[in-house]
Amino acid sequence: MRKDLVPGEQVIVTTRPQPRQLAGPAAAFIAAPAAAAFASAWISRGEATRLVPGISAEWSPWLVTGCVLAAAWIWLGYCLPRFLRWQATRYTLTSRRIVARYGMLRRRDQQVNLAAVRDVTLRQSVLQRILRSGNIFLETGYHGSIAIQDVPEAARFRDFVLDAIDGLPRDGEPWMDETLDDTGRVLPWELREGGQDER
Repeated sequence: MRKDLVPGEQVIVTTRPQPRQLAGPAAAFIAAPAAAAFASAWISRGEATRLVPGISAEWSPWLVTGCVLAAAWIWLGYCLPRFLRWQATRYTLTSRRIVARYGMLRRRDQQVNLAAVRDVTLRQSVLQRILRSGNIFLETGYHGSIAIQDVPEAARFRDFVLDAIDGLPRDGEPWMDETLDDTGRVLPWELREGGQDER
């Protein structure tokens, strides 16, 4: 992101969506090999032959291989894509804009200039309130509303957005090029070394 900044622009915070969406893949990641190991041991003891008389002992290696392949399919077809989708989604707030990036191979970028934002709305479900995440809607007037889904620490992120909007220069004022303004006062979002606070 740093190479995409224009002169005077600073990264305030970079984050990913709330990781609760990884709960299902994480459970499947643990359960799939456990179930495959249990099924393989059950088949190796000859239980499958007793349960279905038509299955001979010669089928056991193929059935065990099927269990292993099923676990691998769950890992590669369900867990990995969802993890990569979460990993590749980033929300970046700078002193001038919000950038939402989605995808690794097929990338989609969504950018909103803070100067165009007319209203910032935070909406939370009950679960999101418990986890302190939420959906942030940016009203831009002429483009309608733009949503940033499942932002962690949503109230704090919204406050950062409002502080950044308040810090925009008024007509005729120059952009600040440094972390500190000419009075030595730290900007509202308290930039750290490197100008990025990632969660």
